[in-house]
Amino acid sequence: MKQALKQAVNVSGSSKLLGQAIGVTPERVRMWLHRDNLPAEYVIAIERATGVSRHELRPDIYPKE
Repeated sequence: MKQALKQAVNVSGSSKLLGQAIGVTPERVRMWLHRDNLPAEYVIAIERATGVSRHELRPDIYPKE
C-alpha cells in the first residue's frame, strides 16, 4: 500500500501536485505516506489522477479478483 502511494506521488511529480489533483494539501499526502494509511475516499481519485490501481493502493478494500 505504501509503495503504491509512493508510486502515485512519483507519477504526479510531487506530493503537492498529487494533492492538487485530488483536492487535498501536500501535507495530508505526506501524512498518509508517513502513517501508511490512505483513506478509502481518496483511492478512486488517486487512481484516476495517476493510473495507479486501486488494487495496489488499498488491497484490503479492493482485492484483485
